[in-house]
Amino acid sequence: MAFVDLHSHVLPGLDDGVRSLPDGLALVAALAKLGFDTICATPHQRSDLFLPSADAIAAAYKAVGDGLGSDAPTLYLGAENFWDEVLADRLPKGTQPTYTGGKAFLFEIPVAMWPPRLASMLFDVRVRGVLPVMAHPERYTALWNNPARLEEIARTAALVIDLGALDGAHGENEKRAARLLVDEGIAHGAASDAHSLPDVVRAAAGIEYIRKRHGAARVTKLLSEGPRQILAGEIPD
Repeated sequence: MAFVDLHSHVLPGLDDGVRSLPDGLALVAALAKLGFDTICATPHQRSDLFLPSADAIAAAYKAVGDGLGSDAPTLYLGAENFWDEVLADRLPKGTQPTYTGGKAFLFEIPVAMWPPRLASMLFDVRVRGVLPVMAHPERYTALWNNPARLEEIARTAALVIDLGALDGAHGENEKRAARLLVDEGIAHGAASDAHSLPDVVRAAAGIEYIRKRHGAARVTKLLSEGPRQILAGEIPD
């Protein structure tokens, strides 16, 4: 079964991902060669760094979509919503950018600071019928040695690790955390978080780690079955 990438930065000129349309198309092609038949473009939404407008995102999304061939992956739209005042304003109104289909949305938090009331706010969103999806949980120091907090979050939000982290792309501590999330069966999905072509190489190494350690069935679960359930608004079993 082909893979679904829940986290990528393939839309040009919006954030720290690809800068040009050819680069975006090349990144999509590289992810397709890795086995992804569905790619979710998730440009950053962060008030102090990258906050592209809805019009800018739509234009970039159309440009990449128009440039893809008939046999290219399906391109979905989403956003990587940073836990800041912009998201705090959007969440109660339900206006945060979601994945195509409107059943789930991707978010990230500060690496070294655990937001107050995070679990209860995520629960409130979940009750309203939208699934929160935590990007790269392996990066958050507050989760490294706190299994109770990790379990609490995993009951309400889907946890999607970066494949490259399994290969050490973001540091040794992050690699250990990502491998623990996979090895203990805690992660609900895995994604490329690709910003450029070298990220695809690290993602491939991450897939190989899962395959060698746990077999092809776990690869399918984390890269195909789990992500498809997440897009449908369900936390994978």
